[in-house]
Amino acid sequence: MTDLSAFPITRKWPATQPERLQLYSLPTPNGVKVSIMLEEIGLAYEPHLVSFDSNDQFSPEFLSLNPNNKIPAILDPNGPNGEPLALFESGAILLYLAEKSGQLLPQDPAARYQAIQWLMLQMGGIGPMFGQLGFFHKFAGREYEDKRPRDRYVAESARLLGVLDRHLEGRQWIMGNEYSIADIATFPWVRNLVGFYEAGELVQFERFANVSRVLDTFLTRPAVQRGLRIPGHG
Repeated sequence: MTDLSAFPITRKWPATQPERLQLYSLPTPNGVKVSIMLEEIGLAYEPHLVSFDSNDQFSPEFLSLNPNNKIPAILDPNGPNGEPLALFESGAILLYLAEKSGQLLPQDPAARYQAIQWLMLQMGGIGPMFGQLGFFHKFAGREYEDKRPRDRYVAESARLLGVLDRHLEGRQWIMGNEYSIADIATFPWVRNLVGFYEAGELVQFERFANVSRVLDTFLTRPAVQRGLRIPGHG
């Protein structure tokens, strides 16, 4: 049996199937990127819930794997050269899993880097901007009388949706006919913006017909539907 005892995170979240990839996550937009990816590529894994309600992400065990105290994170017992690999940052994990499986990342070098550029747009733009809009619209920020911070993120989120919408004109997915990690990274955030954050009206989401169309298609995928519920709340 695979021995993962050298990794302190397994003391708080014991691996009952240590031969499988261990996923430490929560069903947030960043978290479900990895569970959806794992479901899409069919790689066996064991999910562990990192509860923000009990500040699991600040525990010494979790910080031993991700010093940035964010989900998701993985521990792959079958990493490069057959050695275990601990990895954090959802974008890095998506790239790793795509290369490990040979799936959902174009093999052609030019197309590969084009997919990566859209992944980076999500990581550096869409995720942070949509997240800030969520804070100022739905969470503590809504109590601020000064609406300029909220409106800044409304404008930037709408701009990014426009970039994505124009690119998707005449395309089935971000990379054309080929579904990829760029879609897996991006559309959980779009779903969250108009769903959980309830910001569709603020950004006038109805203007972005191509984004809406691809989001709807994305949400019909069985692997996406499964991944959005992982890890479950006990």
